[in-house]
Amino acid sequence: MPRAAFFGVAANLVLYLNSRNFRWSGEQASRATLVFLGASYLLSPVGGWLADVYLGRFRAITLSLLLYLAASGLLLATITEDGRRSFCGEMPQVPLGPPCPRSHCQSSWPSPYCATTLYLALLLLALAASSVRSNLTSFGADQVMDLGRDATRRFFNWLYWSINLGAVLSLLIVAFIQQNVSFLWGYSITVGFVGLAFFTFLFAAPVFITKPPTGSQVSSMLKLALQKCCPRLWRQHSARDSESVHLLPGQRSPQPSPSPQEDMANFQVLVKILPVMVTLVPYWMVYFQMQSTYVLQGLHLHIPNIFRASPINSSGVLRAENNYRIPEAWLLLANVVVVLILVPIKDHVIDPLLLRCKLLPSALQKMALGMFFGFTSVIVAGVLEKERLQYIAANKTVSQQIGQDLYYAAPLPIWWQIPQYLLIGISEIFASIPGLEFAYSEAPRSMQGAIMGIFFCLSGVGSLLGSGLVALLSLPGGWMYCPEDSGNINKCRMDLYFFLLAGIQAVTASLFLWIARHYERTGHRAATQNSSSQDRG
Repeated sequence: MPRAAFFGVAANLVLYLNSRNFRWSGEQASRATLVFLGASYLLSPVGGWLADVYLGRFRAITLSLLLYLAASGLLLATITEDGRRSFCGEMPQVPLGPPCPRSHCQSSWPSPYCATTLYLALLLLALAASSVRSNLTSFGADQVMDLGRDATRRFFNWLYWSINLGAVLSLLIVAFIQQNVSFLWGYSITVGFVGLAFFTFLFAAPVFITKPPTGSQVSSMLKLALQKCCPRLWRQHSARDSESVHLLPGQRSPQPSPSPQEDMANFQVLVKILPVMVTLVPYWMVYFQMQSTYVLQGLHLHIPNIFRASPINSSGVLRAENNYRIPEAWLLLANVVVVLILVPIKDHVIDPLLLRCKLLPSALQKMALGMFFGFTSVIVAGVLEKERLQYIAANKTVSQQIGQDLYYAAPLPIWWQIPQYLLIGISEIFASIPGLEFAYSEAPRSMQGAIMGIFFCLSGVGSLLGSGLVALLSLPGGWMYCPEDSGNINKCRMDLYFFLLAGIQAVTASLFLWIARHYERTGHRAATQNSSSQDRG
């Protein structure tokens, strides 16, 4: 349910910010969506650290769901006119019209309306979602950890499957209501999802395996990093620490901490794992386009009606309220359906067969394959955008009403976006699920929470880098600079942005292959040395 609520906010966020309630430009709405998605992953270590040190995972999840409820309520308040007036003030009345015919037009106002309140609500939602994600993933894995590594692998497969089942529920129902009925009803359902998740989690508490907080080794890792990088600064810091640590009479000594040998071993593992996860960041730059620029592109393709009502009522007035269009966010279902279909086939048929034949690829090999599918997805998106812009250049456009807003689209059907969504869905199966398995299984037991948090954090870095790239290319002279378009992207060169992402992904995928090969060779050498030492013993 939390993931259904998350998709309920993220799937149509570009459309919500682009609507006449706020009138953000296309690049402003895409950038805000990428910031929200990035922060929802980037903040994962915060929730994981609080759970490890103070709260424990169960209480951290409970408090995060409460924050989720409050933040989604704040976002809901911005939908009503009274709520916007209370939280945002009055909006300048600038009509949303056709693209400006002149070559040098200025945007209506430099700062988007209600930006402070909306960004606050989105960042609080991101903090809650990131804490739930990092702690719920580890909390669920703790329930099956004693059953062996194969059970852990299957848990992550089915965790991802259930997440996408929630996405189907959200996209089919909530996205349709948001686009064709009202955002008020749509976001009210997302608040209901969070409330249902909160009470369900509390009622199921007696059957969970819960563990108390055991402390965090983050400070130890930082000290070791300081010791390796800046030895002179480290000596000054340790000298101050030794002078300040004196026990008062009757004061207890601190609880025993991990030994220096254990800290060093964990630090070495972290140093080995980090390059693998860092080179996955450009994949996340590509992946999060699915919920930002892919959506923006879809709004400027022809979206057919689901059914047509009688166009004229008894008074002779044109009726549009029952002329429902297929929600653009439904294109995300292509990604989700791929995951829902392929994960059970992979878990029950493909993986057991490859395991019997001793051909099951490693997690790193699967991640490299996922990068390739992500690369092909963004290439397909770039080719489609290039074709779309040719129709725009020839002045072959159709105007379409989506919700209460008017868009000038190319006559290409939106179904042409399906291949790029299918490819990004396949990439998710091979990159994201094995990435979770790699982060959890390769980490030492005492650092699993921290490394899972780092994995999600780097996912957020990818989204924020994508947002930063959009912002950079939106400066005067950039490919995404089109201030003459109020909510439209017909004067932008988003195709070149997609091709640039593909180039970045191709270069870093090559680097990932080299790092992964070195990592597996080192691991195999260490396993061989351990087995030979045991034979001698």
